[in-house]
Amino acid sequence: MGDLDPLTLQDWRRHVFELYAALRAAPDPALGWHRWRTERDALFGHHPATPLPADARNAFAGLPVYAYDPSARVLADAEPAAERTITLTGSAGATFGARRFATARFSLAGADLGLDLYWLEGYAGGLFVPFADATSGETTYGAGRYLLDTVKGADLGTDDGRLVLDFNFAYNPSCSYDPRWSCPLAPPGNRLTVAITAGERVA
Repeated sequence: MGDLDPLTLQDWRRHVFELYAALRAAPDPALGWHRWRTERDALFGHHPATPLPADARNAFAGLPVYAYDPSARVLADAEPAAERTITLTGSAGATFGARRFATARFSLAGADLGLDLYWLEGYAGGLFVPFADATSGETTYGAGRYLLDTVKGADLGTDDGRLVLDFNFAYNPSCSYDPRWSCPLAPPGNRLTVAITAGERVA
């Protein structure tokens, strides 16, 4: 957000990069998730780059989340897809260039699913996996959540050559807390028909 000092934003990102490095190294995903919750709550509650609007900070008692669900962690095969450059619609009238380069195939909630993998076209790029599902607009943010955003550190890595998609770590974009933030939103190809009852909620 433009009114924040760049060094303050970079400090936030540094914390996120360090957190996800610890998550990738954690021997138990459940323990990693508890650390993720604790450190995100601390960042949101105390860091000057928190997306929370000023009038919500004093009453902040932690981000609402679903209970941890081990079945929400899946390994996905990244299948090559015809490359396609699109403009991701963003909040606050913003747009973001991205290149679809593959589709992650996996099974979850009794269904065979796919999410397009995007490479953000801004400086240095980054793997970006937003999604919406049947909870969107009900118990989660209506415009979808983020699963991976490597340019900002949210990266769960791979396991035996397959992409780790752990929906317990799905999180709401900053614009869900304060509309002054500009965030890319989930495109139509990444809208799942199943309910993903894992990760952050709005209620």
